[in-house]
Amino acid sequence: MMADAKPSPEDDPLMHEDDASLDAPEAEEAQQDPVSALEAEIDMLIAQRDEMRDRMIRALADAENSRKRAEKDRRDAQLYGGSKIARDMLPVYDNLTRALNAATEETRAAAAGLVEGVELTLRELTNILTKHGVQRISPEVGEMFDPHSHQAMFEAPVPDFKAGQIIQVMAEGFMLHDQLLRPAHVGVSSTPAN
Repeated sequence: MMADAKPSPEDDPLMHEDDASLDAPEAEEAQQDPVSALEAEIDMLIAQRDEMRDRMIRALADAENSRKRAEKDRRDAQLYGGSKIARDMLPVYDNLTRALNAATEETRAAAAGLVEGVELTLRELTNILTKHGVQRISPEVGEMFDPHSHQAMFEAPVPDFKAGQIIQVMAEGFMLHDQLLRPAHVGVSSTPAN
């Protein structure tokens, strides 16, 4: 009966070795699993931290850009906000100037009060425009044409003028700070070069 009995694991040296060899890797894996799991979790947390840092830096840069853009828009609105009304007032300036230029000596003598009223109105309009940053562009006959501040209304060959010189000023131009409201309307000489 004893021969039929199976040996116990403690009695069999081969079975004992196999169990020991199986238990060691499992124990090692059990010890490495928490370490590798922690390392993986740390790597994941570092990646999340880096992503959040990148997102935060981008959000701060966007906020700074928005602040700068809003500040520029505010400055532009303050400087150029009145450009539409200033542009709409330019024909009034032109008409008052034309009225004064059309007044002859006889008209000035006969309607001195009226002429003086038009002059005062033009002066007040000019002061208000100047107060709000509007400057006149008043080219002189003989100056060279500047396409940045003049608009050529016509060209004509005129003796004693070089090509590109202003031969007539029809309307003054205006700038609002550094922005062109209206170019000066001029006639330009097209005299060919000799």
